[in-house]
Amino acid sequence: MEDFIHSESVDSDLQLKVTISREKLVENVNHVIKAVSSRTTIPILTGIKFVASKEGIELTGSDSDVSIQSFIPLEENGIENATVDIPGQIVLQARFFSDIVKKLPGDQVDLEVDSRLMTRITSGSSEFNLNGQDAEEYPHLPSIREENSFNIRTDVLKHVIKQTVFAVSTSETRPVLTGVNWNIQNGKLSCVSTDSHRLAMRTISIETEDNLEKSNVIIPGKSLSDLAKILDDSGSDWVQIIITDNQILFKSNHLQFYSRLLEGNYPNTQGLIPQESKTEVILSTKSFLQAIDRASLLAREERNNVVKLKTLNDNTIEILSQSTEIGRVFENVSTKSIEGEEIRISFSAKYMMDALSKIDATEIKINFTGAMRPFLIRPVDEQDILMLILPVRTN
Repeated sequence: MEDFIHSESVDSDLQLKVTISREKLVENVNHVIKAVSSRTTIPILTGIKFVASKEGIELTGSDSDVSIQSFIPLEENGIENATVDIPGQIVLQARFFSDIVKKLPGDQVDLEVDSRLMTRITSGSSEFNLNGQDAEEYPHLPSIREENSFNIRTDVLKHVIKQTVFAVSTSETRPVLTGVNWNIQNGKLSCVSTDSHRLAMRTISIETEDNLEKSNVIIPGKSLSDLAKILDDSGSDWVQIIITDNQILFKSNHLQFYSRLLEGNYPNTQGLIPQESKTEVILSTKSFLQAIDRASLLAREERNNVVKLKTLNDNTIEILSQSTEIGRVFENVSTKSIEGEEIRISFSAKYMMDALSKIDATEIKINFTGAMRPFLIRPVDEQDILMLILPVRTN
């Protein structure tokens, strides 16, 4: 009987005990769960690693390609986020842990882990008991030396991602095209994406130490999309970016976002960009986007979602779309100027709307080099952003 009582008391020894703001916990779980995949071959990676120390709470999610680590300090700006009575660590099933903390009734969450890794989560009148896993078995995050690093303003980085990631390929037949290619040279960061039907390019100036130069850095499009969502809530003005041969790390405030880089050589896209122009059209971004949007109401019923454009003599372009089943639509759009040869060209309405919606400029310049040649879309007053679309062959 004594042995039984003794073993019970050992089992009930707490390995971790914290109280944490539910709002902070939900926010940070939402960050790290973006890296957790249910399709992993490593079972423990379906969980979130929870580490409590005298400095604060650290949460980690990973699928071995992307890892996200988020830190909640015990106190921030005079506001108490958490108290740690017993430091410790545990891995909890991500999906259940996330769903539970979102629906807990109270403002505070008490979390206790016993020696059997049973985790008791209480808030208000609600109590959950989850089976935990040994955090020692959780894979270590990549070790990255902070040598090749530079800083970008958070809002600029989000803009760069928005203006390039939409054009990555969704097909795995050429894996490098599912990523955005970053090149750093002469204090400039150039970001390019293409799915072989369209291309997006954005260039910004950066300050680097030791004249950093990097080429063929291919970041998975999904990683960048997830990063952009998290940056909305990071509350930091700057992001530090560190690049190694096969990893990239984004550090912002209390957040670290690791992504594996894609292997392979990104195609030379400079050769795709026409250097001459036979027809140049300058017009309002908003009115053109709205006209294409209206034309696509019928175009999207067809397989290629095709819209036709024709220049007219009076600084006007005609937008035409038709569906054999539904009907046809045409609309004349006034331009600021048309210079050069008459052009008749067909293109994907979706690709055009994607490009136009990413350009933050009131007026755009479109350069055509022929009915079956790629054409370029740029803001009138800015050369650092460029969109390219391949036309569609129609009868």
